[in-house]
Amino acid sequence: MNDLEPSGTALAKQGVAAAGGIAGGVLLLVMQILGARFRLVGILLGLIVGGVGVSGLLSRDPEDKKPGLILTAAGALELVFQFGIPVLKPIAGTILGFAALGLLAAGIWKGIRFLKGLRSRQ
Repeated sequence: MNDLEPSGTALAKQGVAAAGGIAGGVLLLVMQILGARFRLVGILLGLIVGGVGVSGLLSRDPEDKKPGLILTAAGALELVFQFGIPVLKPIAGTILGFAALGLLAAGIWKGIRFLKGLRSRQ
């Protein structure tokens, strides 16, 4: 097999990472929009996302640690945005927005690489 051609396992991981990045970015944007509009919904989403992140951090699987850290940070940022000191509130909202856009961009980039890998296998 050609060294430049990704293996089936690597290709599958790229596809999963692409879908996860795009979905995560969209969900962070939705969380930020709903949280800014409806405070109670923002608090609940922040707690849920943070709780899921903490469970990922406590997992024994090393693959769950990185997403767990990202989700914990997103939940904490949403809660800081909801309850924050007036100086920290816009900073938390801005970081959350940049994180959402970064996840979207990373997901799209990995999706492009995934599609190129699929095309090279044909």
